[in-house]
Amino acid sequence: MEKEIMTIAQVAEYLQLSEMTTYKLVQEGKLPGFKIGRHWRIKRDDLDEFIEKLKKGERL
Repeated sequence: MEKEIMTIAQVAEYLQLSEMTTYKLVQEGKLPGFKIGRHWRIKRDDLDEFIEKLKKGERL
């Protein structure tokens, strides 16, 4: 079963980026995320949408 809500570490691994880069993308609002307490979370659907936009050539 795929996780619906992912951590920064999980997203970083999935995208094969560093956690720092992933964190920056989320903090800057380029990758949609939300905070629970001090921890960022990313919805899998938002991540898939983000990837589709990149595939269509949209800029970050």
